Amino acid sequence: MAKHRPPISDTELLVLKTLWDLSEGTVRDIMDALSPRRQWAYTTAQTILNRLEAKGYVKSRKGKLAHVYRPAVSREQLLQQSLNDLSRRLCEGTTSPLLMALVEGVRLSPQEIHDLRRLLDEMSRTDDVADDFDPPGGQR
Repeated sequence: MAKHRPPISDTELLVLKTLWDLSEGTVRDIMDALSPRRQWAYTTAQTILNRLEAKGYVKSRKGKLAHVYRPAVSREQLLQQSLNDLSRRLCEGTTSPLLMALVEGVRLSPQEIHDLRRLLDEMSRTDDVADDFDPPGGQR
């Protein structure tokens, strides 16, 4: 199971999204990429990166002149964690109400429908194989 990290603020998410776009960067690189949307003091950007690193979303290494930061999680990992958290909070841990709300709330493209069907088929095949190995009495 993936490591569960504390939630992040909208500001921290903005910095993490910027790092995903850059792949890696110094505080200055991140500030430049965010400009002109955000005008922060260097220390503010550094504090946000330190928080992200403490929470496990970002890693750093000492460069020649400054620390270089890179994402420690992918967009997909953060999305999965966020949806799991939402499912626990709103749906008592069951995913079907959340999934139904997501699918019913948007118009899916034919490609998205195809991808979703493929994923469901793969999950169904995996469940069928797992069911074949259930011991008598349902105990695992």
